[in-house]
Amino acid sequence: MTVTISREFADQERAQAAALFWQAFSAKLGKVMGPDEKGLAFFEIALNPDFALVARDETGRVLGLAGFKTRDGSFAGGNMSDLARVYGWFGAIWRALVLSVLERELKPGVFQMDGIFVAAEARGKGVGTALLNAIKCEARNHNMSEVQLDVIDTNPRARSLYEREGFLPLGQEKTGPLKYLFNFSSATKMSWVVGPD
Repeated sequence: MTVTISREFADQERAQAAALFWQAFSAKLGKVMGPDEKGLAFFEIALNPDFALVARDETGRVLGLAGFKTRDGSFAGGNMSDLARVYGWFGAIWRALVLSVLERELKPGVFQMDGIFVAAEARGKGVGTALLNAIKCEARNHNMSEVQLDVIDTNPRARSLYEREGFLPLGQEKTGPLKYLFNFSSATKMSWVVGPD
């Protein structure tokens, strides 16, 4: 399979990007952002193509995406108005408070990944590796010194990929009682140091 990586997804690919995002993260976010139709509706609005790298096959079909976050915005964006449009104001307020626990502070020189996911039928075919390599190039192009990401304890397959690609663990954060809401007990922060080309 030939995989090409490009910046951004097209407007007509927005629903597909949201569906792939929800497929990957609904186990983690479903209790907060569900039911499925509302989660899909919100992420169709909230995913920002300006902060995405997209993997496609030779026919142009989207195979996966990797998001990142900078001072200018993030891939899994959205604001209170977007939340309210889907969940109403009361639903928006409590969801925003709960989701704030998952936010990561940007640090100087750190290129923060904001999610990576591959379509089920394309897994195990090098798509995730291609997206991670593209993220590394993006970090280098932004003159960053390090790429950071978080991987949850219920996703050992992703952690294995990151380790194979040279990411090292920096520390672990427990979710405490929120594990019942997010369906994971801990997240490990991992880092890859940007070296010369």
